[in-house]
Amino acid sequence: MKVWIDADACPRIIKEIVFRASERLKLPVILVANTGLTKHHTPLVSSVIVPEGPDVADDHIAENATAADLVVTADIPLAARVVAKGGVALDPRGELYTEDNVGEKLAYRDLMHELRVSGMVTGGPAQMGLTDRQKFASALDRTLTKMMRENVRS
Repeated sequence: MKVWIDADACPRIIKEIVFRASERLKLPVILVANTGLTKHHTPLVSSVIVPEGPDVADDHIAENATAADLVVTADIPLAARVVAKGGVALDPRGELYTEDNVGEKLAYRDLMHELRVSGMVTGGPAQMGLTDRQKFASALDRTLTKMMRENVRS
C-alpha cells in the first residue's frame, strides 16, 4: 500500500499532513510532478518528475497506482480513472471520490469549466482554510485506517 500525491497543485500543508501520517503508519508516499520538488528527509517519501505536458503526471499516477493505494488529488478526471480501476482517491479538502459521486463531480467540473470559458463565472475555489485542513486530516486518517484493515484481511 502506497500514497500517491498529484503534487503539482497539492498545497504544501496537505503534503505535510500526509508525510506525518506516512511516518506514523510507515507508509511509502510518492509525489508525482512535472516540476522540481523539495528534498525529503525520510526514505518513506520519494518523488517522480515527469515530462511537462497536459496530464503527464496524471497518466503516471493512473498507470502505476494499484487498487491497494490511495491517491491524493484535486484533479477529478484523475480521480475518476483511479476509482474506475478500483482504487481510492481523496481530494485535498477531505472529500473521498467514490463510484457513486465521481460521475456527478465530473459533470459539475465540466459545467463550471464552460461557465468560466463563457465569462459567466470567474475565479476558482476558495483558499484552503483551517477547516479544510482538519477535514482532510480526518478523512485521511479514516481512509487509511479502513484501507489498512482491508489489506490485512486480504
